[in-house]
Amino acid sequence: MHDEMNRRNFIGLGAAAGAAAMAPRWMKAQAPGGGAGAPPMPSGADTPIKTIKLYDNLYMLMGAGGNMALQTGPDGNVVIDSSFAPAVPRILAAIAAAGKDSPFALINTHWHSDHTGGNEGLHAAGYAICAHEKTRERLSTPQTMKLFHATMPALPVGAWPTITFESNMRYWHNGDQIDLVHFEPAHTDTDIYIYFHKADVLHVGDIFFNPMYPVIDEGSGGSIGGMIRAGEKALAVAGNNTQIIPGHGPLGSKADLQKFHDMLQVLRDKVAALKASGASEQEAIAKKPTAELDAIWGKGIMSADTIVGIVYRTL
Repeated sequence: MHDEMNRRNFIGLGAAAGAAAMAPRWMKAQAPGGGAGAPPMPSGADTPIKTIKLYDNLYMLMGAGGNMALQTGPDGNVVIDSSFAPAVPRILAAIAAAGKDSPFALINTHWHSDHTGGNEGLHAAGYAICAHEKTRERLSTPQTMKLFHATMPALPVGAWPTITFESNMRYWHNGDQIDLVHFEPAHTDTDIYIYFHKADVLHVGDIFFNPMYPVIDEGSGGSIGGMIRAGEKALAVAGNNTQIIPGHGPLGSKADLQKFHDMLQVLRDKVAALKASGASEQEAIAKKPTAELDAIWGKGIMSADTIVGIVYRTL
């Protein structure tokens, strides 16, 4: 059953967010990731935001962090994900360029800092923050990403979601029906998708990297099997004309998501066969099971050796 929230209650929560004090700390440059092993990324302060119109009032925003989305309209703006903290001024400028509607809600697809780093800044600008309940749990406590040897402190209270749900939520906004649905643990244990019915746009966060090997955060519940199951769930929602916003990479289609899903299955099966034969993790990596996949999928931040290790450990 959907956890349905009527517009009046949601607006009340948005008004509470707008009353928050304008804390200056969100404008301080922060290292995205925070660990010696974290991949180098631009902070977002100097990275332009590219705005791509997908529908009359729905846009994809691309910057330094994860891909964002913006729905504008008289009911107030809805933003999906918030990139890194230093990117907030550029995000607000991109929103203003798209329309003059008032702030309403910020939705987080999951807890990682390249999708939530700007939470405090957007909250201070008037956005109520909505996410899966586990996202609030992780943002409000210190977290470690073992993959990148990165430890992140709890975010300030102003960055925490104030609207959470367990399995799914549905509401109607700016003339569209919007579904928020939790995936079982996949990229993390906090992942959700957001589907705009009328616009036929699906934001799936980091269960889809287009076209590249994904980051799978095994430290917060991620696994290769979970990623494959999440892809199947998203594919069941998408139609042939659905525009799919991945967590990273260019705008995709159902066919693109299917290719990503198929690649993950091939990758899983190859590594599983090596593991079943008695190969150790390092032996499996040395056998280069991704060799036929690397030309297409090996161009992201995850090396072939790294993704093979993650698959091996999370089978």
